[in-house]
Order: sequence, then C-alpha cells, then structure tokens
Amino acid sequence: MARPTNDRIIGALLVGLVCLGVLWARCVWLQVLAGPRYAAFARSQHQVTETLRARRGAILDRSGRVLAVSASVPSVFANARQITAKGDLAKRLAKVVDRDARMIQRRLEKDKGFVWVARQVDLSMAPQLQALRKEGVGIMEESKRVYPQGRLASHLMGFVDIDQRGLESLELAFDGMLQGQNGWRSTLRDARGERLIGPWTSQAEPVDGNDLVLTIDSVVQQVAEETLAWGVAQYHAKGGSIIVMEPATGAILAMANAPAYDANAPADSPPEHRRNRAVTDVFEPGSIFKIVTASALLEEGRITPDDEIFCEDGAWPTVARHVLHDHRPHGLLTFHDVIKLSSNIGTSKAAQRLSPDELYRYIRAFGFGERTGIDFPGEVRGLLSPPAKWSRLSPYIIPIGQEIAATPIQLAVMIAVVANGGLRVRPYLVDRIQTPDGLLVRSHGDPERVRIISPETAGTLQRFLVAVVESGTGQLAKADGLTVAGKTGTAQKLEPTGRYSHSRFVASFVGFGPVPDSRFVIVVSMDEPRPLYFGGVVAAPLFKRLVERLTGYWELESAYESAGSAARRHG
Repeated sequence: MARPTNDRIIGALLVGLVCLGVLWARCVWLQVLAGPRYAAFARSQHQVTETLRARRGAILDRSGRVLAVSASVPSVFANARQITAKGDLAKRLAKVVDRDARMIQRRLEKDKGFVWVARQVDLSMAPQLQALRKEGVGIMEESKRVYPQGRLASHLMGFVDIDQRGLESLELAFDGMLQGQNGWRSTLRDARGERLIGPWTSQAEPVDGNDLVLTIDSVVQQVAEETLAWGVAQYHAKGGSIIVMEPATGAILAMANAPAYDANAPADSPPEHRRNRAVTDVFEPGSIFKIVTASALLEEGRITPDDEIFCEDGAWPTVARHVLHDHRPHGLLTFHDVIKLSSNIGTSKAAQRLSPDELYRYIRAFGFGERTGIDFPGEVRGLLSPPAKWSRLSPYIIPIGQEIAATPIQLAVMIAVVANGGLRVRPYLVDRIQTPDGLLVRSHGDPERVRIISPETAGTLQRFLVAVVESGTGQLAKADGLTVAGKTGTAQKLEPTGRYSHSRFVASFVGFGPVPDSRFVIVVSMDEPRPLYFGGVVAAPLFKRLVERLTGYWELESAYESAGSAARRHG
C-alpha cells in the first residue's frame, strides 16, 4: 500500500511544481515581457500632458500706451468619465458660469476624459468652481485678448478667436510675430486627480509672443475719431475716414473710420462696420486729382503759374457731345487761379498739353493704380486703365479725377509728395517689433522715398494749395494761427447702371501744414453726406476742426520735450 501513497505524493508534487512553473512564467511575462506595456498603460491612466500657453504679444502705440493685451482668465473643463450625476452637475455648473444647462449636459455626456464646460469666464467665478473640483470639474488658466481702449483704433487692431489666433487687421497680419510658441508639462495625477510633483514631472517652457509698437499716437487717433464721428453726425454721412500721416516718413499717426466697432465684442457689429475704409474703399478723387495734373504740367514745363486759360464761361463742349462744366462760370484765369478756384474746364484744357502717355506716367509715379505697400492686410490697388484702353473722352476727364478710383491712403501718399518737397513715401503702421522685455526684433528702418517732382515744382504747388485755403474753394479749412494748404474734392458715385449718381457723393479734402515745414498731412473723406455734399463745405471743416485741436496737443508735447531736454542739460 506504500507505493500508491508515494505515487500520489509524487503526483501532487509534480502538479504543484507545474503550477509554480506556470505562476513563475506568468510573473516573468508580466514583469519582463509585458511589463513595459502595462506600465505604460498604468501611466496613461494617471499621466497628463498639459499645454503651457504662450502669452500673445501686446500692441502698443508710439508712446507705449497699451492698445491690445492678453489677460489671464479661468476656463472650466471636466473629466466626463468621472461624473455620474451629469444632469445634476450640469444644472449647478450652468448657474455658476452663466451658460445653458442643456449645452453643458450634452458636453458631459460625450464620455471623454476632457471636455470644455465654459471658456474664458469671469474671475469672480473661481471660488465657486473650486468647490466642484472633487466632482470632476477643473479650472485651467487661459489668455483672453483685451482691448483696453475699447473702440479706439479698432479697425487697426482687429481681433482674435477664442484660441488667440488673429482674424483681422494687424492681429491677422502679424499673427506669427504675436503668437509666441506654446510649451508643455507632463505630470502624474493620483486617484483623486491631484497633480503629483516629483522627478517624473517634465516640461518645456513657453516662449511668449513679441510686442508690436505702432506709429499711431493714441491722442491723435482719439481726436481724429471724435472729429470723424462729429462730422458723420453733422452731415448725415453714411461713413467716412480720416488719415493723419507724417509727410517726411510715411508714419501713420492716426487712421480713423466710421462706423466704428468695439474690438472686445466684434460679433456685435456687422462686417461692413469692421472694414478699414482707408485702405479698402475706392472712389473717384474728383478735383483733388488736379494736383497730379498740375504737377505733370509744371514739371514738364508745359505751363507756368501765370499762364492764362479761357474757361469758357462755365461750359465747354469736348468730344462725343460731352459738355464739361464748372460749378460757377469763369472767363480768363491764370493757371494759379484755375487750381485755386478748382476750374474743371481750365484744368482739362491745360491737360491737353500733355500726351496720354505723359499724364499716365505721372499718375503711376504718384502711386495710383497700385498698392501703397502699407503693412496692413486687405489694401486694394484702386482703378486705373492704361492709355491704350482710354476712350476719346478720357484725356479730358481723367485730369479732373474721373475714370480713376483711389483709396484714402493713396491720396495721403499723393499729398505728401507736395508737402515734403517732391518725394513719394511708403506709409507704415508698425514702427518696430520687440520682445516682451523690450529687446528689438525688427525695426521699420529708414523711410522709403522716391523723387517724383522737383522741390521747385513742389514749392509752386504748395503756394497754389495755400491759396486754395486762403481765398479759394477750401476756405472753411483755414486754421487759426497756422498756415495750412489743401485741396477740395467732390465726386459723384456710380449707380449700378454705370451712370453717375445725382444724389450720392463722396466729399473729400486733403491738406497739410504748417507750411512750409509741414509736420502732418491729413485726408478726410465723407461717404454720402446729405443734403450738403461739396468737399469744401463738408470735409474742409473737419480738417480745420482736427488741425486746431491737434495743434494745441503738439504744442504741449513740444513744451514737455523742451523742458525735459533742459532738465537733462542741467542735470
């Protein structure tokens, strides 16, 4: 009987050894072969990689005043897999973050480890949200774009989406410079979702975006916007724009548009209110364009200021039964007075001394028919046909600003040629790009200048345009205590039929001062003012109003600069 007993013992031992072998093999497989895979799986249940958002760069005016900046705000997220009573939690969250409970519940029902509940909420909600952390709700700090000046320069700033990507204007054009580079942080969380700090934590720091420093002066911009708003209301205009620019450099000091909008809430305004009319809207310049015609005639030596032209007593049949009219009849006028009194007939008759190719060459030289190159998106080139496409009538009406369309910024470039002594400058808005610490990344550099007319021709035109303000069609632009020059313009808009409207006009004025050493050029354009619509009656008063307000500011600014220089000398 002993042998069967021993056999059973041996059998039991063998079975035990086999079981131990299987267990040992299983342990080896788990620890050695499958270990890394399971360890990775375990880590994936507790390891979280967070994006460390780079702060978007600020936009500043020329004096460092903040026009756009990113502020830290809380955003609310949830681990939907951790939440059981989703309907109840959605209702409680809705009360805190002021959102729709059904929308929140739909997000929680997605059964994901991460869902947004509400982004960029008010800071005052943070304490109430902290109390919900144990229920699977978390708070993440994000950046929200803020425009502290509200509507000021909103057409220049543009705006961003919720993820801080530029959508319009400078925010869009310089998005790459403003964005920065996001970082990341990888951490472990315990069963309660709390972050564990230790050697297993790794991260790469974000690199914040660069700042833009503009040529814009916030004070000048504010005055320009207030002046434009007053003019639009006073003359019942559909809209308008004002540009203030340094004639020697092309630096834009102000670019105002109406209607205005608040960049903090762009969705509250229709898209047409958000466009920068100064670079996107074109219109026939009308009599303002006589400056180009006069420049070509004087520069080519085809006329002198004292040459006399018979202005046909107000009506001149040209070609194809087209009769050219003046606003009031004139007889014999010097060329100086032709410009001063804005005679269409006198200008057109004088222009016949130029060939179409010669006139076209000067038109292109002044920058018409092409973009100015301003550092702003959406600029259009205007409308200008080459002489080969001109009609028989074109040589008679193009010299007085018809059959050509221009933007306000093109008119600013044109009048700057006269104001600065004959040089075409490239307008610009961004003076420099710098790091958040103020280190220079890129500078605009020296202004781009191309000679268009001689200083002598520019000087003659300056005298013409001073006379326009002193005793011509632009007398309502005369500023107290300052010698200014300018030219009026009134243009009929085209109807859908292609014919000129008799009820829709663009009134404009371009000017500069103080003459002869001009510090500024100003372009004023008013879209469909009514019932008054002449540039000398509608746009010229805005020029005067703006100049007189800015003169006081600039005098005060100069006084501060002089006082500062004196203090440094005696320091």
